[in-house]
Amino acid sequence: MSQRRKKKTKASYHVPAKERKEPLPESRFRVPLGDEEAAARIENHLKSPSYVRADKDLDFLQRDELRSGRLTLEFLKPDILLSEAKVKSTVVVFGGTRIVEASQARLQIEELKREIRKKPSSRSLQDRLRVAKNVLRKSKFYDEAREFGKLVSQKCQLSNSCEFVVITGGGPGIMEAANRGAFDMGAKSVGLNITLPFEQYPNPYISPGLCFQFRYFALRKMHFLKRAKAMVAFPGGFGTFDELFETLTLIQTRTIEPIPVVLVGKRFWKNAFNADFLAEEGVIDEEDLDLFRYAETASEAWNHIVRWYRVHGNELEPE
Repeated sequence: MSQRRKKKTKASYHVPAKERKEPLPESRFRVPLGDEEAAARIENHLKSPSYVRADKDLDFLQRDELRSGRLTLEFLKPDILLSEAKVKSTVVVFGGTRIVEASQARLQIEELKREIRKKPSSRSLQDRLRVAKNVLRKSKFYDEAREFGKLVSQKCQLSNSCEFVVITGGGPGIMEAANRGAFDMGAKSVGLNITLPFEQYPNPYISPGLCFQFRYFALRKMHFLKRAKAMVAFPGGFGTFDELFETLTLIQTRTIEPIPVVLVGKRFWKNAFNADFLAEEGVIDEEDLDLFRYAETASEAWNHIVRWYRVHGNELEPE
């Protein structure tokens, strides 16, 4: 007696297993019979650079034609990881790599004095000693940068909130000091290092997982400002000037939303950058002098930032 075929229900459809019982033909290492050299040719394919999957082919990714892809990756990696770390906003801290702790500056002076005793007529050593003494006088800014890192982290990284996270270029000197201040408080801080012709190591106070290395200055600059709520610039050289003046230009032209910019060390900045002269010469406007403020200490720098936001209707601290 014939049985009626049961009508299939939706639930009775066969679901293929994740693993096949019988491998597909192309998943087996096969060579035609009688072709003794076929296996060697297949091995050559497997070893060929062309056979390396594109996303794993480091040599291919370095080609000039892949620049746009590298730029995209260099934007996305820090952006995604900072978002995953809940970093909502940052305060950028710039300053010279040569401005070190007083103890380290004094060691350099003592070393130069020993060399001068051996070569008292060396003009070069005398010049280096004079510069080393100038660096020692600026070592106070290392302390202030460290104190600023502590202060802003204490004020803004409360209850797991990651606002005004210190972000630096990741190197030594003032950058180290600012990251170190956040480290002292057990707070997060970010370092954006850059690949240079000579080796540049990140400082040891950047938060694990928030130390990034860049190939392109342009993408590094973008990440400095992408989440920035303020910028604090301590005395520094060309790199500090580069980042500072680009930021001032972007604010001046309203290419980005204005943020408070504080220059720490009025005497240094007045000598290095005569904004009043530029205004008198007519190459900037009088109102451009209001794009930044001077400070001498970490607390003054933070107070400038607080006042700037208060004027713009955003209270960072209660009065």
